[in-house]
Amino acid sequence: MCRVVVAEYAPNLVKKTIVGAGHCEKAQIRLMIGVLLPKAAPKTHDAADALAIAVTHAHHRQSVVLRLTAR
Repeated sequence: MCRVVVAEYAPNLVKKTIVGAGHCEKAQIRLMIGVLLPKAAPKTHDAADALAIAVTHAHHRQSVVLRLTAR
């Protein structure tokens, strides 16, 4: 058994984390990924979505760690 941690995020949470609103177009996500990760140049909306999910995971993982250490 590898014990790999799996996380799932609702599409609206990813959009809200990246763009600031829960409803937006894929082009907006792609644009914001370019702002947040200037060296990243996703060639497709799917690639931008993957990066958006990674940023969301990093953001929310950090929040969980901070909450646990505050106790």
